[in-house]
Amino acid sequence: MKNLLLGFLIIGVMGLALWTYSENYVTKQSLDEIVQLNKNIAKARSRLRVLNAEWAYLNRPERLSKLVNANFDELKLLELTSKHFAGLEQIPFRSPGIEPLVGEVEFNNTIDVP
Repeated sequence: MKNLLLGFLIIGVMGLALWTYSENYVTKQSLDEIVQLNKNIAKARSRLRVLNAEWAYLNRPERLSKLVNANFDELKLLELTSKHFAGLEQIPFRSPGIEPLVGEVEFNNTIDVP
């Protein structure tokens, strides 16, 4: 009986040692993957900083205005200034007592729930 218990104990310890050995290698592999992912993230962030710098360089106002002027015949783009916007006094607001015109959509603040 004592030998049987000792045999099970030895087999149990060997099984736990094998499990620990395999878990050790799985953990090391996971840590290596994490290190590789962190390197990939650092590279992607570096590329993103370069792309942001290139975007800022390409979108300089003086460069864009030169492109607009060079391609005006095809694009017909104009520089947007504050003169292109209407002032509040120039916007016609509807008086509260006036009914909407035919074809004009009237909005209400109620929600129809079936």
